Amino acid sequence: MNHLYYGDNLDVLRRYVDDESVDLVYLDPPFKSDQNYNVLFAEQDGSRSAAQIQVFEDTWKWDQGAAAAYQEVVESGEQVSLAMQAMRQALGNNDMLAYLAMMAPRLVQLRRTLKSTGAIYLHCDQTASHYLKVLLDAVFSPENFRSEIIWKRTTSHNDARRNFGIVSDCIFYYVKSSVAPFFRQFKSYDPKYIESKYRHVDAAGRIYRLSDMRSPHPRPNLTYDYKGHKPHPNGWAVSLEKMKQMDADGLLEFPKKKDGRIQARRYLDERQGMPINNVWDDIPPINAMAQERLGYPTQKPEALLERIINASSKEGDTILDPFCGCGTTIAAAQKLGRKWIGIDITNLAISLIKHRLQTAYGETVKYKVIGEPVSVEDAEQLAHDDPYQFQWWALGLVGARPVEQKKGADRGIDGRLFFHDEAESGNTKQIIFSVKAGHTGPAHVRDLVGVLDREKAAIGVLITMQQPTAPMRKEAASSGFYTSTWGHGDPTKHPRVQIMTVGELLDGTRPDFPPTRDLRTFKKAPRAKAKKSDGQKHLDM
Repeated sequence: MNHLYYGDNLDVLRRYVDDESVDLVYLDPPFKSDQNYNVLFAEQDGSRSAAQIQVFEDTWKWDQGAAAAYQEVVESGEQVSLAMQAMRQALGNNDMLAYLAMMAPRLVQLRRTLKSTGAIYLHCDQTASHYLKVLLDAVFSPENFRSEIIWKRTTSHNDARRNFGIVSDCIFYYVKSSVAPFFRQFKSYDPKYIESKYRHVDAAGRIYRLSDMRSPHPRPNLTYDYKGHKPHPNGWAVSLEKMKQMDADGLLEFPKKKDGRIQARRYLDERQGMPINNVWDDIPPINAMAQERLGYPTQKPEALLERIINASSKEGDTILDPFCGCGTTIAAAQKLGRKWIGIDITNLAISLIKHRLQTAYGETVKYKVIGEPVSVEDAEQLAHDDPYQFQWWALGLVGARPVEQKKGADRGIDGRLFFHDEAESGNTKQIIFSVKAGHTGPAHVRDLVGVLDREKAAIGVLITMQQPTAPMRKEAASSGFYTSTWGHGDPTKHPRVQIMTVGELLDGTRPDFPPTRDLRTFKKAPRAKAKKSDGQKHLDM
């Protein structure tokens, strides 16, 4: 069963993910990479209160929580403890050390979850890559380092006038042990390479190139003559038996001159392509018009994750992403027939992933969500612990997207949902959502009506924890109805202001919307298509 967890990944890893149960880990941990370096390395006394990571904000701060995390890592001993102590001496107490103190125990837990055949890919930029490499060496040991992959994520950058343009990210690839498999990946040949190398065509129209048959190193046991042709002083590259087989298969090109050498035919249609090296410049970032673009700031292209997953896992393996964001790792794993585990600390990310899976796979994908509220009591606790996470969760229940504004500046709008119900004009209509976890009264309904008028919105929905009072219902009823003309039947009427309780939403009741052809919140993921691979059927995008 696939699992999607809402919560702090350190707690989730410790509580729910078993030892040696994961085949591949990919993580792209958040970091405020555009923050001023003077701020990142400024000395801090740790007295400020711990700040929880919020959506789209990378808030690793040296505070009491970070200091406690550092102490826990150091007291655990082993190489990671020594590494953290050395970095504290070098860096001091600052936000960079806080970031490393938060990452260290997570890397330790990720190593625990990996099978002996497992691998981990850590994605980062130049801001902290060198420190993360030290941590990875301490956790996984230097001999298990396999590669530093450079991904060219863009072609230009506006900092090029003051510095060398920063156009790449770094992906560190480690294995848990020497028995970890690696499946070599290939990409298509460059047309110019094909034109320059594959210049021959046989009688059947097949394109091929010629390659030398000499051994690169002296091999006295392979210095035989073949059909009157002498070998190179180093000897042949193949045995006599192999030479005869290649001859029988028509894979040898004999020289026209007596003193020429035999060459081998390498057919283009038999080549897998160019082996992938550690510089990946063939996977472009997600552009503004890309079909897979979902509007998540740090979204990575699925092709990037597909390459990683194909290189270090096989069908049926389990893939884990502890910072899964908008769910690109999950989407790629599902597409390639792997099982998956996703973890994220924001309800917005969880809602986006569920929407992505639904639009791409419908009911064919099976997974379990753990950590989200399943009762009114759970919702009340979430609202008490983190009002903004409660707000994002509640909006996720109705498929609405939170407003992309700073906290405290929502102007009475917590979420929006867009729809179209006019066949000819195509005018976009909107539904406004307001979420209240505390006491509510008629004034909140009147405020929502004012927002509807200001925004020229079709419908407004007030989501409350408490049951609405009679005056609230009366106030909502007085706002009238929105009339939809979509379809060939009679126009349909829908209350312009609606009040929904969390309990009703948990029971499956939904707001009264027009029967539209197109209801939009998050951008839809491309629909998945079934395909067969290696004798098994799984879904392809």
